[in-house]
Amino acid sequence: MKITISEVNKYVGEEVIIGAWLANKRSSGKIAFLQLRDGTGFIQGVVVKAEVDEEVFQKAKSITQETSLYVTGVVREDERSPFGYELTVTNIDVIHESVDYPITPKEHGTEFLMDHRHLWLRSKRQHAVMKIRNEIIRATYEFFNDRGFAKVDPPILTGSAPEGTTELFATKYFDEDAYLSQSGQLYMEAAAMALGKVFSFGPTFRAEKSKTRRHLIEFWMIEPEMAFTEHEESLKVQEEYVSHIVQSALKNCQLELTTLGRDVSKLENIKAPFPRISYDEAIEFLLEKGFDDIKWGDDFGAPHETAIAESYDKPVFITNYPKGIKPFYMQPAPDRDDVVLCADLIAPEGYGEIIGGSERIHDYNLMKQQIEAHGLNSGAYEWYLELSKYGSVPHSGFGLGLERTVAWISGVEHVRETIPFPRLLNRLYP
Repeated sequence: MKITISEVNKYVGEEVIIGAWLANKRSSGKIAFLQLRDGTGFIQGVVVKAEVDEEVFQKAKSITQETSLYVTGVVREDERSPFGYELTVTNIDVIHESVDYPITPKEHGTEFLMDHRHLWLRSKRQHAVMKIRNEIIRATYEFFNDRGFAKVDPPILTGSAPEGTTELFATKYFDEDAYLSQSGQLYMEAAAMALGKVFSFGPTFRAEKSKTRRHLIEFWMIEPEMAFTEHEESLKVQEEYVSHIVQSALKNCQLELTTLGRDVSKLENIKAPFPRISYDEAIEFLLEKGFDDIKWGDDFGAPHETAIAESYDKPVFITNYPKGIKPFYMQPAPDRDDVVLCADLIAPEGYGEIIGGSERIHDYNLMKQQIEAHGLNSGAYEWYLELSKYGSVPHSGFGLGLERTVAWISGVEHVRETIPFPRLLNRLYP
């Protein structure tokens, strides 16, 4: 019977066939250990010389890394294995021999591995990260579907910049100027006015010339928007959502987290509610900690966010930022005209901001004033302005950056390992 590695627990004591690649091997005079992978997982195949034909044993000793195979064997339980099972091999059929595979068990530099990203993905570590990414995506759909959100797909090509920034990739749309989307938010607001509670999941693009371990040029975002929802209600959804995806990864990716050496005790505590501090309190805290490079009205950099996060063992909300450093669409605080109803969620362990969100302006005249005050093309935003003209309601939303979240949950150092084919400042290959 042909099965996958992920299914071996159902076939203990039975002979099965697995289509696999040889990830690595070692052998002595009388036994060969084959590290096999099939995409669903990794398992060790044991070939004992005295128990197989000589041809099979010689094949086991001579097959090369990443050769594709059909391996026949009996499934055994093995407490020594992190996976819990191994395969006692009875036969090997080579499908395609791999010669001079470039990524060997020795150490390789990062640039070499990035040049061979299409092959590096096959490694046990990268496989683990991708499985965790997949689980976070699965849990995201589960969370929002279970709470009555509708999935909506905003356009990738847009005629304006949602946040008024110049860090956009421009292209020609026939005889018009167009841009690759840096956020689907404005369109999701329109969708929320039609469907109530919505979320999107798709690629976004930032022409930001940054080389930090937190930045990608192309990344994926989850962007929910909720009608009849004020800022405090949105914060509750955010912390429940992050709690859900962390706990789902802990439950369903135990083997992958172990493979990565992740300290899961730091994740087990990630349950709502999360602590909150205001922007004012954050500035005061940083000044007390000796950060004399920051003053009220400045945005936070990575060192500032890390210092704040280190004071907590959960993600922390920083709320009510100055109006001058936030986008035009954020609702002003009711008791102050210099801050807005917004929050950034800062992950622990130096991973930085993973969520940015706010209550959105729903007053037509105020929105019109903000568009003009930010020097935006009112014609390009006419459709967006109409959302606050026809039956406007209080509404809120947020965006979660998938790759930073994957990096934090999996414990990897750099976001380049959290997306299958990263686009970095100086990398468009492969």
